[in-house]
Amino acid sequence: MEPFELTISEALDRMSAGELSSRELTASCLKRTADVEDKVHAFISYDSESALEMADRADKQRAQGEGGELCGIPIAIKDLLCTNGVKTTCGSRILEHFIPPYDATVVAKIKAQGGVIVGKTSMDEFAMGSTSET
Repeated sequence: MEPFELTISEALDRMSAGELSSRELTASCLKRTADVEDKVHAFISYDSESALEMADRADKQRAQGEGGELCGIPIAIKDLLCTNGVKTTCGSRILEHFIPPYDATVVAKIKAQGGVIVGKTSMDEFAMGSTSET
């Protein structure tokens, strides 16, 4: 079983046991994303370098007994949620150049927990549909 196939609980258990690092888990998820993204078009953006840096920080937090319940878990953020310094379009061309100067509360909480944000996922414009077309 590849790390990207683990449930969150399984990944946390393996990280707690020292059998898996957040970097390994994140790298596995990023590789899987790269392998299938041309077919599924789930992401509007992802940043491997930033995600791996966050994973390294999470590994350090875990080693020091710090971090929250999501520490080290790779997470994709729907493009509906503001992410400081990262383009947030809400699936709309109207916002194609909007780069928020703050994180949405949920994003800030994920970061505070030590969650690893791997990228932004696509969506219908302003979340006003259900087609999942990209």
